[in-house]
Amino acid sequence: MSAQDVAPALAAGSCEDLVVDRMRWWDLDDVQELERQLFAADPWTAGQFWSELARVPESRWYVVARRGSRIVGYAGVFVVGPEADVQTVAVDLGERGRGTGRALLGALVDRVRARGATVVHLEVRADNAAAIGLYTALGFAADGRRRDYYGRGHDALLMSLRLPGGPGSTVAPGGGA
Repeated sequence: MSAQDVAPALAAGSCEDLVVDRMRWWDLDDVQELERQLFAADPWTAGQFWSELARVPESRWYVVARRGSRIVGYAGVFVVGPEADVQTVAVDLGERGRGTGRALLGALVDRVRARGATVVHLEVRADNAAAIGLYTALGFAADGRRRDYYGRGHDALLMSLRLPGGPGSTVAPGGGA
C-alpha cells in the first residue's frame, strides 16, 4: 500500500455510530478504567494522562472514540517537527474488528499530517498479531525490534508510516507519482 492509499484505508473501517473527538480531562475516569482493563500489568496512571493532556496542543494530541456516551477506545500521538510517535492506542475488547482502531489512527494521522510531519512511528508488542495486521493494512512497515521492551521475553516491533511528500515517500508533493 502506498502512502497515497492511507486515507481511504483508514476510512474503510469507519462506523457511522462511532464518534472520535479530542480527549478532555473529563474523559479521564473512563479512559483510566479502560486502561486498567486492557493493560492490567502496567497501566498508565491518571498522572501520566494528565501530563500528556497538559501538553496539548503544542506537541501532543489525544482522542477518544465513543459509541453513545461510552468511551470504547483512545489514542495519542507526540509530534515534533517532521516526526510523530504514537504513544498509545487502546480499543475495548468488545469493539475490536469494528473499525474503532482504524478511526482512532485516522484521527492521529490527520493531526500529524496537519502539523507537517512526514513519518509516524510506533511500537507494538511483537506477539500482538491483530494490531500488527491493522498497522500493516494501514501502510505501516516494520523497521526494527526492541528486545524485552514490554518486559522480559516481550519484544516490541518498531513500525513506521511514511506520509506523502516525506523522505522515502512514493508520492511526490502535490499528489504525483
